[in-house]
Amino acid sequence: MDVKFRNIKLEDLEKVRTWRMKEEVSKYMYTDPDISADDQISWYKRVCNDDTKKYWLINIDGVDVGVVNLYDIDYTNKRASWAYYIGDENIRGKGIGKIMELNVLNYVFEAMGFNKLCCEVLKENSFVVGLHEKYGSKIEGIRRQHALKRGTYMDVVEMGILQSEWIEVKKNYNFDKGLFE
Repeated sequence: MDVKFRNIKLEDLEKVRTWRMKEEVSKYMYTDPDISADDQISWYKRVCNDDTKKYWLINIDGVDVGVVNLYDIDYTNKRASWAYYIGDENIRGKGIGKIMELNVLNYVFEAMGFNKLCCEVLKENSFVVGLHEKYGSKIEGIRRQHALKRGTYMDVVEMGILQSEWIEVKKNYNFDKGLFE
């Protein structure tokens, strides 16, 4: 597979907005957005000027399939948090999670030289919790009733992986290394 992570551009905003508002995407996020085109442009302008955030489109074999981002990037303490979603439902279940997971870990620990990568996952999204665990992330805690979603408080699983753990994990996997812009 040809894997690329390219910076989101102005012409991508409508596609990203459409993906983000899909029920199958938003059900595992903190918010259920109703994003206008103007809201999307405002968001884009904010994140383009924020060095604590990076956003990429996930491109597989020439097709944009989702979004991955780093946030809370802390260059002093060499840690960041990350999130992703697959917006193209036709590509789900075809190993994209593995490709993306390994590539993001490789980028953060090898290219950026960071020590820790964190994430938060709604507890009910057990598939993604398991995916992160499979590739080395550890559960560091549960934030009880941390997110209010459609009138119900949801628990959030805090996870993290250290660079030293990544060094051991990557020995077990051969993967197509993606290119990051």
